[in-house]
Amino acid sequence: MLGMAEEDPNATHGLRLTINDYPFANDGILMWDALKQWVSTYVSHYYPNASLVESDEELQEWWTEIQTVASVHHTAVNFGQYAYAGYFPNKPTVARTQMPTEDPSEEEWKLFLKNPGAVLFQCFPSRMQATKVMAVLDVLSNHSPDEEYSREEMEPS
Repeated sequence: MLGMAEEDPNATHGLRLTINDYPFANDGILMWDALKQWVSTYVSHYYPNASLVESDEELQEWWTEIQTVASVHHTAVNFGQYAYAGYFPNKPTVARTQMPTEDPSEEEWKLFLKNPGAVLFQCFPSRMQATKVMAVLDVLSNHSPDEEYSREEMEPS
């Protein structure tokens, strides 16, 4: 919740949201708190003092893997979407008709043989549908100029 909450010992969950009317963050903070409580209870049970956590090599490897999946992996998956899926024939998000099957009716087969491109284009999303998806993928695939990273210092945008 980078930038969305600040530590506040007086707040219900120990965090104060920076935007009060933000339902996603309100729900997220409840999940954050539940997960924090569960992890704290679990870790306290198996690791009664901090030195045991620090000396557990398997736990440290697991934590490194979780950080990678939650940051680097997510970025790699998210930011590469437009290059592939922005060209909708690669990954159509909607089919307006059924794709031709291996066992078509006689009429479907005749239509397909006469003009296979037309049959395929009837199935693809409309221009408007494809354009909307392309716009969303473009936004998801670009970095925000004021994006913050999980490092100490912010990189210039």
